[in-house]
Amino acid sequence: MKTLHVNIPGHEYDIVSEPGLLDQAGSLLRPILKGRMAAIVTDSNVEPLYAARLARSLHLAGFQAALLEIPAGETSKCPEVLAELWEQMMDVGLTRSDAVIALGGGVVGDLAGFAAATILRGVDFVQIPTTLLAQVDSSVGGKVAVDLQAGKNLAGAFYQPRMVLMDPDCLKTLPDRVFSDGMAEVIKYGCIWDRSLFDLLAALKNRQGIMAHIEDITLRCCDIKRQVVEQDEHDTGLRMLLNFGHTLGHVYEKAYHYETYTHGEAVAAGMVAAARIGSRLGVTPASAEAEITQLLRCYQLPTGISAAQPDYQETLVKDKKSQGKDINLIALTEIGHAEPVKMPQTRLLELVKECGL
Repeated sequence: MKTLHVNIPGHEYDIVSEPGLLDQAGSLLRPILKGRMAAIVTDSNVEPLYAARLARSLHLAGFQAALLEIPAGETSKCPEVLAELWEQMMDVGLTRSDAVIALGGGVVGDLAGFAAATILRGVDFVQIPTTLLAQVDSSVGGKVAVDLQAGKNLAGAFYQPRMVLMDPDCLKTLPDRVFSDGMAEVIKYGCIWDRSLFDLLAALKNRQGIMAHIEDITLRCCDIKRQVVEQDEHDTGLRMLLNFGHTLGHVYEKAYHYETYTHGEAVAAGMVAAARIGSRLGVTPASAEAEITQLLRCYQLPTGISAAQPDYQETLVKDKKSQGKDINLIALTEIGHAEPVKMPQTRLLELVKECGL
């Protein structure tokens, strides 16, 4: 069993990883959760695969487990489904001493986390991520949210989990497209923080190669995110680097109504676009775009997504990283290092045109 400790003052917790860990969840959570009930939030894809195993583990540890299922997909990450979850939590008798457990990918974690942060003014929250994207990124750091019609993740909170439990065996059941979706975030870490990770991913070349080293890779990504959020929990400085590829990626997701492209696919295209813009600004080496493009193609990720100028304008003006009429674009100074570049939103829109995006 491998453990990373996240040291956020007042909100410390462990990230624990081991194959087969799902069956040990109850015994690991019993010492840290004071309540009798655990409301398991999962989706229609994950429920038939893992919900019964988790519920059994919780029952054996003395918990009363209540299963709350949402439809799979980004469209469930909305205020309407959030309100339904609140009502279901009240119906099963959740109290302030009880806990919410997210069993699933990023949508489940974000939605269940926001529900936990707000129901009864906040109850304990546990992340059990079952997708690669959730294990390396969204389950760590405490960002929870729902989407609004105006854009992605615009209503949310910072709400740290009590524990993150990762079972690498859960990744074996992922469809190839969902696995590739998570690889976009893994590649992002190599781009912004760790050149040696980037080179390792290039050497491993495919899913089979990654799975041979999966626990080391997921924990390596979690360790990078841990270092970042310990220094900047609330996304006011260093943590902005984690948004590499996301500023433009959110444009692509919204332009296609969160249906055509997954989050990781949109971020992949957004990283290529950010590298091109960074090169245009003289910040990013000209070779970076080609290197990123080649690596993304190894993992069947898109390297460009078309969007109309009104799509860019509508989404960028509402971007969470905007400050008044300025916006921070995360650009690479080299592969393995990034920095925010502040510019007027109008200048970024000009750069999108100049770069043929």
